[in-house]
Amino acid sequence: MPALLAQLRDLDPLPPHARLIDVRWKLGDPQAGRRLFAAGHIPGAVYVDLDTDLAAPPGAGGRHPLPSADHFAAAMSRAGVDASTWVIAYDDGGAGAARLWWLLRHFGHTNASILDGGYAGWLATGSVPETGPGQVPPPADFHAQARQDDTMDLDAVRDALAGGAIHLLDARAPERWRGDVEPVDRRPGRIPGALNAPAADNVHDGVFRPPEELHARYAATGILDGKPIVVACGSGVSACVDLVALELAGIGGAKLFPGSYSAWVAHDLPVESGA
Repeated sequence: MPALLAQLRDLDPLPPHARLIDVRWKLGDPQAGRRLFAAGHIPGAVYVDLDTDLAAPPGAGGRHPLPSADHFAAAMSRAGVDASTWVIAYDDGGAGAARLWWLLRHFGHTNASILDGGYAGWLATGSVPETGPGQVPPPADFHAQARQDDTMDLDAVRDALAGGAIHLLDARAPERWRGDVEPVDRRPGRIPGALNAPAADNVHDGVFRPPEELHARYAATGILDGKPIVVACGSGVSACVDLVALELAGIGGAKLFPGSYSAWVAHDLPVESGA
């Protein structure tokens, strides 16, 4: 299994069995990722749309529910990914690469990495981007089978919180966790009992912090007492950055609450706010 983080040197040259996937996106602007890709991307990369390829339609399950196995398999097959492919996902700090990495693992494909430093780090080397719609990869046959041990649904999270049986981390920015602002969901605040662990704090200048720093950060939250760890955010996207960081820190077994805060408020459950 490749390293969780791929380095820029791994792209020169890109191994023949590797596939670069661009997962840039912007919250509230569904077309932003495609525009960014057309304006410039790493040569040979394939674009995957987070809103349509890496999520089911929004609704009671939140703004970015998990895609079905068939839906995800079709998206990966279009992207030229099969069982032998080493997927290297990148973004520009928007959590798309982490979402793809987590989904690949969720659906049984462990041969995947995130490009540390992302697109900005690649540009900083003086490399020349490719423009336009990108190449159409040859057809592939991706098979997806969802794991059953890496998520918790809304009812399970609610019951576990009521019994004090889990630690719930909220990966949103502190001002959203406090309820000071809420640019997307209809009610500001947080799931009662959720601890704030902002996804953005896991990186510095687009590069993940060293494992020892990440471990110290999570230890400071008081979650390393043996209770199961569940991670949420607004819709289950930036939470994946925390899941990556936890893995890097050597803290395994954390689960994703896919619906996250958007599903919580869609069901009119109580919220809390303040520090």
